[in-house]
Amino acid sequence: MSLKRWQAKYLIGGTAILPFAPFLYLQGRITRRKIGVLPGAGGESSGRTGDGNDPASLFVIGESTVAGLGARTHDQALAGQFARRLSRRIEAPVEWHVVGKNGVTARRAIDELLPQMPKRHFDYILVGLGGNDVLKLSSPYKWRRDMTELLSILRDKHPAATMFLANCPMIKVSPAIPHPIKFILWELSKMHDENIKDLTRTMERVFYYHQPRNLKVEGFFADGIHPSEQGYSDWSEAMMEFFDRNYKW
Repeated sequence: MSLKRWQAKYLIGGTAILPFAPFLYLQGRITRRKIGVLPGAGGESSGRTGDGNDPASLFVIGESTVAGLGARTHDQALAGQFARRLSRRIEAPVEWHVVGKNGVTARRAIDELLPQMPKRHFDYILVGLGGNDVLKLSSPYKWRRDMTELLSILRDKHPAATMFLANCPMIKVSPAIPHPIKFILWELSKMHDENIKDLTRTMERVFYYHQPRNLKVEGFFADGIHPSEQGYSDWSEAMMEFFDRNYKW
């Protein structure tokens, strides 16, 4: 499906649900109140994993999962867990640095997080975005435009870096999101997933983790939306296996 068709589907769907907007808004507010807001991960925003000299460098940027909601420290959240899998894969130590913020879209990541990126060389970059562009109903055009800009800026800053992109959220397995909101958000998340697949297909050294067909749900969630420490571990393992199996690097 082309970007124009995704956009048309988005607009048609938006028109169809417009009469139910007050109910959906109220349901969303009640759900958020029930869940509450987890704190971000504590501990240092930088770390190192693996033994040896000449470590590779990893920068992790993105939304609440990158901020580590659901984990006690960044070492046990996405940054540290992914760095360990990367270190094992490349057989070298990895120094990692994370910049994440709960609630950011791709647009806000450009405006608010990129300026915090350390002015140093990075061999690898992991981007964790998409959840808030789904929850805030970003259109396919907006999602594509903002992600294109973000990846372009990162590439300009680090021409030789290998970039990994985490998947758009698996809304359908989230136990905290009720129907009919779950159905609506899942349809949009699938569109954003296909959109990013298409965008990155011809990009060199940009690897996107497709929405998994099978997700180990037991023990994955901390609050019904964000991963637990076990969830971050399982997610990082699944991503690295996918990148190793589907890309040459």
